[in-house]
Amino acid sequence: MVVSVTPHGASTIEEVAERAGVSRSTVSRVVNGSPAVSEVARESVRRAIDDLNYVPNRAARSLASRHTQAIALVVPEDTARFFGDPFIASVVSGIQSRLARTDYILNVILANGDPGDKTTGFLRSGSVDGAIIVSHHDNDTFIDRISGAIPVVYGGRRVRVRESDHVVDSDNVAGGRIAAEHLLGRGRRRVATITGPASMRSALDRLEGFTAALAEAGLEAVAVEDGDFTEAGGALATRRILAAGTPDALFVASDLMARGALQVLREAGLAVPGDVAVVGFDDSAVASTTSPTLTTVRQPSSAQGERLAEVLLELLAGGAPEHSIVMPVDLIVRDST
Repeated sequence: MVVSVTPHGASTIEEVAERAGVSRSTVSRVVNGSPAVSEVARESVRRAIDDLNYVPNRAARSLASRHTQAIALVVPEDTARFFGDPFIASVVSGIQSRLARTDYILNVILANGDPGDKTTGFLRSGSVDGAIIVSHHDNDTFIDRISGAIPVVYGGRRVRVRESDHVVDSDNVAGGRIAAEHLLGRGRRRVATITGPASMRSALDRLEGFTAALAEAGLEAVAVEDGDFTEAGGALATRRILAAGTPDALFVASDLMARGALQVLREAGLAVPGDVAVVGFDDSAVASTTSPTLTTVRQPSSAQGERLAEVLLELLAGGAPEHSIVMPVDLIVRDST
């Protein structure tokens, strides 16, 4: 049994709940910044907190409920990918922006393969209340052991999707489609693509939308190469494509890979967009700094991060959020097409 001793004259959460005319759990949700509370109830609780000068006893609350007030962001990538990918940085920014309005702190864990099960052991030990997992791959089987122990929300669908998963994703299929349609609309017919790894659902979905749009126009991709969602990978994939023949358009499934592709096209003496039109994906900071500036599919990465945090907060508050949230994408046209 845990006994919480309230300082003389201090108010308790039960007194706040009685004053506000709500349940104790509703007060807890308001204090923790959960979105799963009506605005009317939220205002009632805030007035009661002000009236009673209530200060949450976080230490006692943690002992009594076994809550740590910590959330893990698990990124199954190496250090170079984590710090070098502007998409991941934008998602993290959105997550932190949402958690800043709560008592939760964010622990970032890089778990490339999770050697020795260090990550799963830490997360299953009760060190955090829940986890957000982004940039995951099909072979990251250790995340199944995490999701079996604590609430988990995924940034992007998994290749082996489960009905029980809670996922916040961008509409990658639509993104691949609008990229292809844009290139076709520019009169391009020899279209190639550089994809991400087949172990990531986002890469498969972008390729699916792209090839479907080409098929509807009676065309096939002249080349499909994996660029591993890295700048170096994009450059290598472009060299392989050019070795087999020069396309008149290139859909590159991330802005980082597109930057590598543009460099190789320049070295080969090919003009963009004159000889080869190029479309990227993400609309990260990279897209506006390339030469020429990059036409790209914008996904709302920062907003996606906020939604990831909101879904996990709702789960931790005992709510029942949607299992699958798909955020829209759109095309940003710049000089590369």
